[in-house]
Parts: sequence; structure tokens; C-alpha cells
Amino acid sequence: MLTAIARRTGGTVLVLLSLVGVVFVLRQVSPVDPARAVVGDRASAEVVERARDDLGLDRPLPVQYVEYVERAATGDLGQSAVTRRPVSSDIGEFLPATAELIICAFVLAVLLGVLLGTATALRWPGSGALRVVLIGGSSMPIFLAALLAILLFYKEFGVLPARGRSSYADAPDGPTGFLLVDSLVAGRPSVFLDAVEHLILPVVCLSLVPAVAIGRALRSSLQHTLRSDFVRTARVKGLTELRVLGRHALRNSVSSTLSIAGMQVAAMFGADIVLELIFAWPGIGLYTAQAVKAGDYTTIAGITLILGAIYVLTNFLVDLAQAIADPRTSEAAA
Repeated sequence: MLTAIARRTGGTVLVLLSLVGVVFVLRQVSPVDPARAVVGDRASAEVVERARDDLGLDRPLPVQYVEYVERAATGDLGQSAVTRRPVSSDIGEFLPATAELIICAFVLAVLLGVLLGTATALRWPGSGALRVVLIGGSSMPIFLAALLAILLFYKEFGVLPARGRSSYADAPDGPTGFLLVDSLVAGRPSVFLDAVEHLILPVVCLSLVPAVAIGRALRSSLQHTLRSDFVRTARVKGLTELRVLGRHALRNSVSSTLSIAGMQVAAMFGADIVLELIFAWPGIGLYTAQAVKAGDYTTIAGITLILGAIYVLTNFLVDLAQAIADPRTSEAAA
């Protein structure tokens, strides 16, 4: 077990270093001049050259790469041409809003996926209707699902908000940056309920596709497990179907489902950028759109590194969860 964890940790570090290398290479081949992006299009050639010297862009490529890795490891991702502030500070400000949205959507996706996979594998009453609803919702592009949700629940019925994180101008913004948590810490339940209402539409839209992917993986694995000899033995012993499912079938079916769930994190971050633009959600997606519009490659590279690191670390945690759920996977890795 410890050997497998050590190997996975080493692999994670190598992947992160490779990610930094890819971002560095893309910066070299990008037509956008980072120095020009910092000082502006109207700056003189002397000012641009001074900026290149300050940024270290006039040094040999191996030296630039080593310095880039050192700065990235210490959290120095450069200066944003959009906000004129350190990129790491901007990401620290915008990331909590995105993380809150992603976490809530992921939790809902897992719950819906488990419900879909279990219900269809065991053929519970109503499982067919649930499958049709979820697959129908996930078959639409996320921007179309978001626009339809806004037209229906905001414009037509007026029951849910469709912009931003809160209706309160003085909503708490600390200490965690997660509005659901901060509102409770501040003792303001009305802000908490308002934040929940603002989360409903984007969270549901973002969770549909991952929920179906998780549900399908779990259904396929459960169907195979329920035909196994040890499940038939448990039934012969007189265990109820619910106990057979909870104590035997689910644990032996969860390994492949965890892999699918880990991959859905990257898909959710990709879809989140579009979703934040539609719902005016003040997170990384909105920040990325502003950076792309301004041609700010330094900011785009910083966001890529942070989101890539989150995805790599998420898959590392998924590997650990698989090893805990099924020790045979850790033995195979070792």
C-alpha cells in the first residue's frame, strides 16, 4: 500500500513538471509577446525591451525554464495584463467562487449518478423515466441547457435567480471565499439561502453530463457484480437485497466508477468557463474570458497550471480512494 502511494506520488510530481514544461513551450511559440501584453500596445520599443529584461525573456531558454519552474513552485505566476496584479492573487480571489460551483455540481452529479446506476441496475420502478430525463438533459449542449433553464425558471416563472452569486451587495467575502460557508460563519442565514438559490440553476446544468457518465459506469459494473458467485451466496444466506447491495455489490463495483468520476472533474472545469459567462458567475471562467479577450498569455498560462494541478491532484486522490475501496488495485500497482 505504501509502495503504491509512493509511486503514485512520484508520478503526480512528474506529471506536474511535464505540465509546467508544456505551458512553457506554448509560451515560446505563442504569437503574443508577454512583455508587450504587460506594458500595452502603445509602449515604445525601449519600454518593451526593459519589460523583457525584467521578465527574463532575453535569457537562454534553459535558464528561462528553470526560473519558470522555480517561480511556479513558489506561486509566482507573473503579472496579469488585465488587472495589473499578480496572477496568483487574482486566482486566489476568483477560484473560490468556481470551486464552490464545481464542488456542489460534483456532489450532485455523484448523487444522481449513484441513483441512476443503482436504480437501472436493479430495475427499480421509475428507473426508466429517471434515465430518460437525465440522458435527455445531458444530451443538450451545456450552453443550451443553461439558456433554457434561465428562460423557464427565471424569465417565465421567476422562481430562481440567473445572475451572480448573491442578491446582497454586502454579502460576506471571507474568511474562506465560499459564500455558503462564509454566510453561516457570519450568522446570516438569509444570505445562505439566497446563495443556494443562485447555485441551483448552474449546478444542475453542470452536473447532468457527469451524472449520466457516472451512472452508466456504475450500472455496468453493478450488473456484472450482481451476477457474481459471492452475491448469489449472500442471497442464499437470506440477506435482503438492500444489504447485498450495500455490503457486497457497491464496494466491489465502485473502482471503475471512481475513475470515471475523476475524469469528469476536467470536463466540469471546461464546461464551467461557458457556464460562468452565461450566469455572470464571478469565477475563474469569467477571469479566463477576460484574459483571452486581452491576449494575456501570462494569465492564461497561470490559470492552465492551476486547473491542471487541481485535475492531477484530483486523480491522485481518486487513485488513493480506489486503493482503499479495492486493495487489489494497490497490490497490482506495487
